[in-house]
Amino acid sequence: MALLADDAKDRAEQLLLLTERLTEYIAEETRRIEAREPPIDGAPADEKNRMANAYRLELARIKLDRSLIEGAPAALLDTLKQRTNTLHEHLALHETALGAVKLVTEGLVQAMAEETARLRGGSASYGARGAIAGPAGPTPTIVDRSA
Repeated sequence: MALLADDAKDRAEQLLLLTERLTEYIAEETRRIEAREPPIDGAPADEKNRMANAYRLELARIKLDRSLIEGAPAALLDTLKQRTNTLHEHLALHETALGAVKLVTEGLVQAMAEETARLRGGSASYGARGAIAGPAGPTPTIVDRSA
């Protein structure tokens, strides 16, 4: 959904508000990740997704047609640039926090897989080359309270 603006000034003002609101959402999500709280869900998450899509579409439209924003006052465009830089800074922090979560999650999955393989190793037998043979195929795993 693109922004409906009367002129370049109106479009820049709307884009500025959208940028500021997205920055608030990204900052809140980063705070939640660092505090190990659950992510934003429900209506706020839907609103954030709609705003992110509108922001992306509007930037694509402006990239194709610079006249959509060129007539806006210079002070407003400078403020928009500053807020956009702030948004990018918050996005970089958010990416770092998500990368840490991904790293920890992948490490936990790997540790669980290794422990499961160790516990299910059972009796080892020698293979054709004289080494202890591993499992012949994939080992199904059930994760329950005892895992």
